[in-house]
Amino acid sequence: MKDEDREAISRIKRGDTRAFESIIKRYEKKIFNFGLRMCGSEEDAKDLLQNTFMTAYSYIKRFRGEAGLSTWLYKIASSVCLKRRRKGKFEPRYELSLDDIVEDESIVQPQGVPALPDREVIRGEIGELINRALQELPAKYRIVLVLRDMEGFSAKEVARTLGLGQEAVKSRLHRARVFMREQLRGVMQ
Repeated sequence: MKDEDREAISRIKRGDTRAFESIIKRYEKKIFNFGLRMCGSEEDAKDLLQNTFMTAYSYIKRFRGEAGLSTWLYKIASSVCLKRRRKGKFEPRYELSLDDIVEDESIVQPQGVPALPDREVIRGEIGELINRALQELPAKYRIVLVLRDMEGFSAKEVARTLGLGQEAVKSRLHRARVFMREQLRGVMQ
Protein backbone atom coordinates (compact mmCIF):
# COMPACT_ATOMS: atom_id res chain seq x y z
CA MET A 1 0.00 0.00 0.00
CA LYS A 2 1.21 3.50 -0.77
CA ASP A 3 2.64 5.45 2.17
CA GLU A 4 0.21 8.34 1.63
CA ASP A 5 -2.73 5.91 1.75
CA ARG A 6 -1.39 4.23 4.88
CA GLU A 7 -0.95 7.62 6.55
CA ALA A 8 -4.46 8.82 5.61
CA ILE A 9 -6.04 5.61 6.92
CA SER A 10 -4.05 5.86 10.12
CA ARG A 11 -5.23 9.45 10.61
CA ILE A 12 -8.86 8.46 9.95
CA LYS A 13 -8.63 5.63 12.49
CA ARG A 14 -7.34 8.15 15.04
CA GLY A 15 -10.45 10.29 14.43
CA ASP A 16 -9.23 12.76 11.78
CA THR A 17 -12.21 12.67 9.39
CA ARG A 18 -10.64 15.34 7.14
CA ALA A 19 -7.97 12.84 6.11
CA PHE A 20 -10.59 11.13 3.96
CA GLU A 21 -10.54 14.18 1.68
CA SER A 22 -7.00 13.32 0.60
CA ILE A 23 -8.17 9.84 -0.39
CA ILE A 24 -11.02 11.33 -2.43
CA LYS A 25 -8.66 13.75 -4.18
CA ARG A 26 -6.24 10.94 -5.03
CA TYR A 27 -8.80 8.50 -6.41
CA GLU A 28 -11.89 10.39 -7.57
CA LYS A 29 -10.78 10.82 -11.19
CA LYS A 30 -9.81 7.15 -11.54
CA ILE A 31 -13.05 5.90 -10.00
CA PHE A 32 -15.07 8.35 -12.09
CA ASN A 33 -13.38 7.21 -15.32
CA PHE A 34 -13.97 3.61 -14.31
CA GLY A 35 -17.63 4.52 -13.79
CA LEU A 36 -17.84 6.07 -17.26
CA ARG A 37 -16.46 2.95 -18.87
CA MET A 38 -18.65 0.59 -16.91
CA CYS A 39 -21.89 2.52 -16.47
CA GLY A 40 -22.15 4.29 -19.76
CA SER A 41 -23.10 7.84 -18.75
CA GLU A 42 -21.58 10.77 -16.90
CA GLU A 43 -24.55 11.02 -14.53
CA ASP A 44 -24.37 7.34 -13.61
CA ALA A 45 -20.58 7.59 -13.19
CA LYS A 46 -21.13 10.47 -10.73
CA ASP A 47 -23.63 8.33 -8.80
CA LEU A 48 -21.17 5.46 -8.75
CA LEU A 49 -18.42 7.79 -7.53
CA GLN A 50 -20.59 9.16 -4.73
CA ASN A 51 -21.80 5.72 -3.64
CA THR A 52 -18.28 4.31 -3.74
CA PHE A 53 -16.85 7.00 -1.48
CA MET A 54 -19.86 6.96 0.86
CA THR A 55 -19.45 3.21 1.30
CA ALA A 56 -15.68 3.52 1.69
CA TYR A 57 -16.12 6.21 4.35
CA SER A 58 -18.58 4.01 6.25
CA TYR A 59 -16.18 1.07 6.34
CA ILE A 60 -12.72 2.65 6.28
CA LYS A 61 -12.12 2.14 9.99
CA ARG A 62 -12.48 -1.61 9.37
CA PHE A 63 -10.07 -1.56 6.42
CA ARG A 64 -7.25 -3.97 7.32
CA GLY A 65 -4.85 -3.08 4.53
CA GLU A 66 -4.45 -6.64 3.24
CA ALA A 67 -4.89 -5.25 -0.27
CA GLY A 68 -4.04 -1.79 -1.54
CA LEU A 69 -6.50 1.01 -0.93
CA SER A 70 -7.03 1.44 -4.68
CA THR A 71 -7.91 -2.26 -4.99
CA TRP A 72 -10.42 -1.90 -2.17
CA LEU A 73 -11.97 1.21 -3.73
CA TYR A 74 -12.28 -0.49 -7.13
CA LYS A 75 -13.86 -3.50 -5.42
CA ILE A 76 -16.48 -1.21 -3.87
CA ALA A 77 -17.01 0.58 -7.20
CA SER A 78 -17.34 -2.74 -9.03
CA SER A 79 -19.85 -3.96 -6.50
CA VAL A 80 -21.89 -0.74 -6.75
CA CYS A 81 -21.84 -0.93 -10.53
CA LEU A 82 -22.84 -4.59 -10.75
CA LYS A 83 -25.62 -4.20 -8.17
CA ARG A 84 -27.04 -1.20 -10.01
CA ARG A 85 -26.70 -2.96 -13.36
CA ARG A 86 -28.79 -5.86 -12.05
CA LYS A 87 -31.50 -3.31 -11.38
CA GLY A 88 -31.23 -2.15 -15.02
CA LYS A 89 -30.13 1.40 -14.19
CA PHE A 90 -26.77 1.42 -15.99
CA GLU A 91 -27.72 0.73 -19.56
CA PRO A 92 -25.14 2.19 -21.94
CA ARG A 93 -26.10 5.71 -22.97
CA TYR A 94 -22.68 7.35 -23.08
CA GLU A 95 -20.17 7.07 -25.87
CA LEU A 96 -16.52 6.92 -24.90
CA SER A 97 -14.08 8.80 -27.02
CA LEU A 98 -10.68 7.49 -27.91
CA ASP A 99 -9.32 10.14 -25.52
CA ASP A 100 -10.99 8.29 -22.64
CA ILE A 101 -9.40 5.02 -23.68
CA VAL A 102 -5.94 6.22 -24.72
CA GLU A 103 -4.55 8.55 -22.07
CA ASP A 104 -1.20 9.01 -23.81
CA GLU A 105 -2.06 11.04 -26.89
CA SER A 106 1.42 10.51 -28.31
CA ILE A 107 0.28 6.99 -29.15
CA VAL A 108 -2.38 8.43 -31.45
CA GLN A 109 -0.71 11.71 -32.40
CA PRO A 110 3.10 11.91 -32.10
CA GLN A 111 4.40 15.07 -30.49
CA GLY A 112 5.44 17.82 -32.84
CA VAL A 113 3.26 16.53 -35.68
CA PRO A 114 0.19 18.68 -36.29
CA ALA A 115 -3.09 16.79 -36.43
CA LEU A 116 -4.51 16.67 -39.92
CA PRO A 117 -8.28 17.04 -40.27
CA ASP A 118 -8.63 13.59 -41.83
CA ARG A 119 -6.69 12.07 -38.93
CA GLU A 120 -9.09 13.69 -36.46
CA VAL A 121 -12.07 12.29 -38.35
CA ILE A 122 -10.54 8.81 -38.43
CA ARG A 123 -9.61 9.07 -34.76
CA GLY A 124 -13.20 9.99 -33.87
CA GLU A 125 -14.61 7.15 -35.95
CA ILE A 126 -12.26 4.64 -34.33
CA GLY A 127 -13.24 5.93 -30.90
CA GLU A 128 -16.91 5.41 -31.72
CA LEU A 129 -16.24 1.88 -32.95
CA ILE A 130 -14.25 1.04 -29.82
CA ASN A 131 -17.01 2.48 -27.64
CA ARG A 132 -19.72 0.48 -29.38
CA ALA A 133 -17.71 -2.72 -29.11
CA LEU A 134 -16.95 -2.07 -25.44
CA GLN A 135 -20.60 -1.39 -24.62
CA GLU A 136 -21.69 -4.59 -26.43
CA LEU A 137 -19.31 -6.65 -24.32
CA PRO A 138 -21.17 -8.47 -21.51
CA ALA A 139 -20.60 -6.79 -18.13
CA LYS A 140 -18.65 -9.67 -16.56
CA TYR A 141 -16.10 -9.46 -19.39
CA ARG A 142 -16.14 -5.68 -19.73
CA ILE A 143 -15.30 -5.14 -16.06
CA VAL A 144 -12.24 -7.41 -16.31
CA LEU A 145 -11.09 -5.72 -19.54
CA VAL A 146 -11.54 -2.23 -18.09
CA LEU A 147 -9.71 -3.03 -14.84
CA ARG A 148 -6.87 -4.93 -16.49
CA ASP A 149 -6.26 -3.15 -19.80
CA MET A 150 -7.58 0.34 -19.15
CA GLU A 151 -6.97 0.86 -15.44
CA GLY A 152 -3.69 -1.11 -15.44
CA PHE A 153 -4.45 -3.58 -12.65
CA SER A 154 -2.53 -6.86 -12.56
CA ALA A 155 -4.49 -10.11 -12.98
CA LYS A 156 -4.00 -10.75 -9.26
CA GLU A 157 -5.41 -7.32 -8.35
CA VAL A 158 -8.40 -7.81 -10.67
CA ALA A 159 -9.05 -11.22 -9.10
CA ARG A 160 -8.91 -9.73 -5.60
CA THR A 161 -11.06 -6.76 -6.59
CA LEU A 162 -13.79 -8.91 -8.14
CA GLY A 163 -13.54 -11.87 -5.78
CA LEU A 164 -12.56 -14.24 -8.59
CA GLY A 165 -9.72 -16.68 -9.09
CA GLN A 166 -6.84 -15.56 -11.28
CA GLU A 167 -7.67 -18.24 -13.84
CA ALA A 168 -11.23 -16.92 -14.13
CA VAL A 169 -9.85 -13.41 -14.64
CA LYS A 170 -7.45 -14.62 -17.34
CA SER A 171 -10.24 -16.56 -19.06
CA ARG A 172 -12.63 -13.60 -19.02
CA LEU A 173 -9.90 -11.24 -20.17
CA HIS A 174 -9.05 -13.54 -23.06
CA ARG A 175 -12.72 -13.76 -24.09
CA ALA A 176 -13.09 -9.98 -23.82
CA ARG A 177 -10.02 -9.37 -25.96
CA VAL A 178 -11.16 -11.90 -28.58
CA PHE A 179 -14.59 -10.24 -28.66
CA MET A 180 -13.05 -6.78 -29.08
CA ARG A 181 -10.67 -8.06 -31.77
CA GLU A 182 -13.56 -9.61 -33.69
CA GLN A 183 -15.66 -6.46 -33.38
CA LEU A 184 -12.80 -4.28 -34.59
CA ARG A 185 -11.46 -6.65 -37.28
CA GLY A 186 -10.58 -4.75 -40.40
CA VAL A 187 -10.80 -1.36 -38.69
CA MET A 188 -7.55 -1.44 -36.75
CA GLN A 189 -5.38 -2.97 -39.50
